[in-house]
Amino acid sequence: MDQEDRPVLVTGATGSTGRAVLEALAGRGKPVRAMVRREADRERLPVGVQAVVADFDDAVSVAAALRGAGRAYLVTPSTERAEAQQRRFADLAAEAGVGHVVVLSQLAADKDSPVRFLRYHAMVEEHVRSLGIGYTFLRPNLFFQGLLAFAGLVSTQDRFYAPIGDAKVSAIDVRDIGAVAAAALTEAGHEGATYTLTGPAAITHHDIAAALASALGRDVTFAEVPPDVFADSLSGMMPPWQIDGLLEDYAHYRRGEAAEVTATVADITGKPSRSIGQFARDYAAAFSS
Repeated sequence: MDQEDRPVLVTGATGSTGRAVLEALAGRGKPVRAMVRREADRERLPVGVQAVVADFDDAVSVAAALRGAGRAYLVTPSTERAEAQQRRFADLAAEAGVGHVVVLSQLAADKDSPVRFLRYHAMVEEHVRSLGIGYTFLRPNLFFQGLLAFAGLVSTQDRFYAPIGDAKVSAIDVRDIGAVAAAALTEAGHEGATYTLTGPAAITHHDIAAALASALGRDVTFAEVPPDVFADSLSGMMPPWQIDGLLEDYAHYRRGEAAEVTATVADITGKPSRSIGQFARDYAAAFSS
């Protein structure tokens, strides 16, 4: 089978970016295979998408998922094993003859970063480069959809909080990440590229609150909280390592290291990246009581 006729494998198919990639691939005329962790997840996939059940910690199942695939989109759940899982997947992809892997990384990925997530993404990128296969690295900023974690608080108390102050972040909609990934997975010219993906503007969390207020038709406020108070509010909801990593992310934002704005989404897809206002309107129901 010709490389171009082989299916595209999408990992994390029921997650935020994986689902966005699947939706962006729809209508492109390419066979698509979705990797899910449980049989029940098959029901959550778009019609016409082939499903394969595999676990990142089970190399045999991952190898089976990759068999016959021409290209792959790689994202793993947020765990302490993420770096090892992504390295293993890349190794297995190379062994399976996959021609091109599109890897979800993160803006400012750097092996010397004080942020653990940025270090691990940089290490994965370095490993993939060493394998001699085609690759594209997507480095998006903070996801708008991450705000859905505050949906319950906004819907009941009209407020949300974080240890970020007035720092600006060029946050992005995952639908735009999916559109860029779909282009890289189906079009020529993206091999060896590293794309920094951002929204159309660097915004504060006060700007986010204003956008939600406009979409919901009621006051929504943002409150700055100290990192230790924020950590305490997450205790029992996340493991300690993940809370510590999230605090490192927010410190990174407060230092002004995530305010860069690029036109990459528009350059690749032909459409400007979605604004916080559009996100708020599209997801208003999620923030309503």
